[in-house]
Amino acid sequence: MDEPRRVTLPFTDEVVRSLRAGDRLLLTGTVFVARDAAHKRMVEALDRGERLPFDVRGATIYFMGPTPPRPGRPIGAAGPTTSGRMDSYSPRLIQLGLKAMIGKGMRSRAVRDAMCEHGAVYLGGIGGAGALLARSIKSAVVVAYDDLGPEALRRLEVDGMPVTVVNDTTGRDLYEEGKARYLRSRTPA
Repeated sequence: MDEPRRVTLPFTDEVVRSLRAGDRLLLTGTVFVARDAAHKRMVEALDRGERLPFDVRGATIYFMGPTPPRPGRPIGAAGPTTSGRMDSYSPRLIQLGLKAMIGKGMRSRAVRDAMCEHGAVYLGGIGGAGALLARSIKSAVVVAYDDLGPEALRRLEVDGMPVTVVNDTTGRDLYEEGKARYLRSRTPA
């Protein structure tokens, strides 16, 4: 198996378009954290003509709600949450320049179409491994929506965060490909 590709964030169009479903990455740089409540507020702000609390162009959003940090650590467990809850909001953010999302689970057709049209990718985090993922997080700062507690919008600085490309800009879907491979392996020759 090939070594993971090291990527420095923010993503460029060139890097995003070079990624393929199944690629393993180690991310270093800035990642924003937002779950459904924060996404709802961001889209409501856009609807009112307001600016977002961060520049979404080129950004990566991690769908995660951290646990409280242990003493001396910037964050507690930091595992991905189910991405489908953000599907109604993601196409709008992708259209504005969002380049990557990290989570777990499949994405809707509308999200996948927006990724192909505007050049974005969906990355799978390691579900059930929140403590492992937290090791790659060097700092965590609340940027907005502090009243949402664990669902506040945060800016993380990560170093070597492991992810896998699930959906790429060509329309490939690692989940669908995995299911198809499994079914082929189960079919008698």
